[in-house]
Order: sequence, then C-alpha cells, then structure tokens
Amino acid sequence: METKSLYIIRHGTAEEHSFTKDDFSRDLVEKGIARSHLVSEKIKKKISLADERTLIISSTANRAAQTALIFARTLGYPEDRIMWEPSIYEAHYLLILKRLNDIPAQYDRVLLFGHNPGLSDLVDYIADDYINLKTAHVACLTLEEGLDYSTLSANTAHLDAIVDESI
Repeated sequence: METKSLYIIRHGTAEEHSFTKDDFSRDLVEKGIARSHLVSEKIKKKISLADERTLIISSTANRAAQTALIFARTLGYPEDRIMWEPSIYEAHYLLILKRLNDIPAQYDRVLLFGHNPGLSDLVDYIADDYINLKTAHVACLTLEEGLDYSTLSANTAHLDAIVDESI
C-alpha cells in the first residue's frame, strides 16, 4: 500500500467583509490570485502527476472554489473531476474529518480547499502540530504507513511542510 498524502489548502486572500456581499460570495483579490498561482507552482513540484489517484475536494464558497480552480489548472487536473463540497464552508474540523473519512482507498493524494479555523484545527488534530494556516498556504501531510483516509483520526498523520509564497 502506497503512503497517502493530504494537502490542506486555505483559500487565497479574498475581498474584505462588507454589508453589500455575503461572506460565502466573497471573491479572491489580485493578491490572492497571484499568491495562489505561486503556491500552486510549488505544489506542482511535489505532486509530479495529478492522475486518477489524485482527488481535489473544495468548499463551494467563491474564494475556496477559485483557489481550487487555480491549483487544478496548474496541476493539469480536470476541473470536472473536482468534488465540490458545500459542507466544508465554516465547518468544524471534526465535520471536515468525517468528510475525509469517506474518501475511497483508491486515492493516494487528496487536496482539500477550505477555510479557517477548521483547516488549522484539523491539522492540529490529525498531526498533533499546531499551525495557523494563512491564505493560500498549504499544509503537506503524510498519513501513517498502512493507513488510508477512512482511518484518518487523531495523531495519524505527520506534518511534512507548510508551503507558502516565500522563495
């Protein structure tokens, strides 16, 4: 069994909160788009092939969906294979974990796009490593040998790196 990888990605920088647009509909700003492109290029070097053993799951909130599309295009991942998951928006980390536990064992790499605090709390729970995931940053995790996503739980993954826009 190949070791499984999990990439937890917070959406890029989005429009400020306002009374004219609800939170769910906030779009990426230029900085968020640029940073997402830069970080996705770095992830492309870690994922040599985004094939049928790769799965992208994303919140349906605009900013997360736009970030997921940038990464998919960079990785050459078919946009029609992105799994859109409304339940990730504003979700508690245990609800996100429950969604990850439903992923079939056929996948070796999962890229999950969503929001804080749920994503940072998820990394803390599954890797016992506290982080505060910033916009467009990626927590790269490896599941313990012999485990798949259905058995992912507390302390069953290792945080390998945080990928950000720095050179």
